[in-house]
Amino acid sequence: MLWIKTFHIVLIASWFAGLFYLPRIFVNLAMEIEPAASRRLLVMARKLYRFMSLIAVPALVCGLWLWLVVGIGRGQGWMHAKLAIVVLLIVYHAMCGRLLATFERGANRRSDRWYRMFNELPVLGLLGAVALVVFKPF
Repeated sequence: MLWIKTFHIVLIASWFAGLFYLPRIFVNLAMEIEPAASRRLLVMARKLYRFMSLIAVPALVCGLWLWLVVGIGRGQGWMHAKLAIVVLLIVYHAMCGRLLATFERGANRRSDRWYRMFNELPVLGLLGAVALVVFKPF
């Protein structure tokens, strides 16, 4: 069980690295007017999104294993709240994929300021999930 926890924490940290950085690339893409720089940023964004997606799957599998097989947090309110945050983060991840596709089509209509605000959402998710795990308020 301790190895599963270890892998879960490391994989989640890696997934969050992508969730934090990909929207920063979007900020730069929204501001960029030079085609060569935009192409470079798009390559970076594609590779990062692929990495994030590959890391997210085992991270979620480890978390589900800890919850369903080991029984950590089963039937406790804080775990249900944490799982709701996880679902929102998965939606955020998918939204990043859709935004990337928008940039690839050259159809972005959002400002760099919007992407800066969008970039803050996973910070709130991480803070909420960690606080629930540490404090277990209900």
